[in-house]
Amino acid sequence: MRLLVILLLSAMTLGCQRRQEAAPAPAQAAPAPAPAGMSGFTAATAALSAGCEGGGFLQARVRGAFDADLDWKDAAMHCEGGPRPDGRGVRVALAGPLPSDPKLRLRFIFGIGDRDVASGAAQALPTNVTVIVEGDGRMFATRGDERCAVELLQREPVSGNPHRQRVHARGYCLDPAASLNSDERLHIPTFEFSGVVDAGEQP
Repeated sequence: MRLLVILLLSAMTLGCQRRQEAAPAPAQAAPAPAPAGMSGFTAATAALSAGCEGGGFLQARVRGAFDADLDWKDAAMHCEGGPRPDGRGVRVALAGPLPSDPKLRLRFIFGIGDRDVASGAAQALPTNVTVIVEGDGRMFATRGDERCAVELLQREPVSGNPHRQRVHARGYCLDPAASLNSDERLHIPTFEFSGVVDAGEQP
C-alpha cells in the first residue's frame, strides 16, 4: 500500500511539472498605436537639436490633466521639424521642462496644415497637436486637425543656411487633446512658438 501511494504521488508531481513546462509564456501587451501622422516622429525617434539656433521660444497655457503656464526660451528648450509627410504644411517639435516637476519634460508636436479655412484676411490653418510627458509615459493627442488652428504662421529662411527655416506660429485649441491610455484630457487654449526646422519645400 505504501509503495502504491509513493508511485501515485510521483506520477502527480511529474504531471504538474510537465504542465508547467508546456504552459505558454504570457503574451506581451502590444504598444499603443501612435496617433495618425506620427509615424517616425514619436518620443523615441524624434531627434531634437540643442536649443533653437537663437530666438526660439514657446509660450503656452495648459490645463486639465496638469496645469502649466509655459514660457520656454532658446537655451532651455530643444526644437526640430520639417515638412509634413504629405508635403502639405509643416511639423514642429518643441521640448522643454515641466515647471512643476523638473524630473519631467514636455514635448509638443504641432502639425500645421497649409489649407486656410478662414474667410477674408484672417488665417485659420488646421493643426493637430500631440503632447508627450517624458518621464511618466503619458501622451495626449487631438487625433485630427479640426480641434486646433494656427492664426499666424510665418516661415523665413535662416541667414547663411538655405536648408534651415525659422517657423513662427500663434494659435489655439477649442477642444482638448485626449490621453491614449486613460480618460484624462489636456486643453491648450493658447500657444505661440518660434523654432528652426529643416526647410523642405515652401508651401
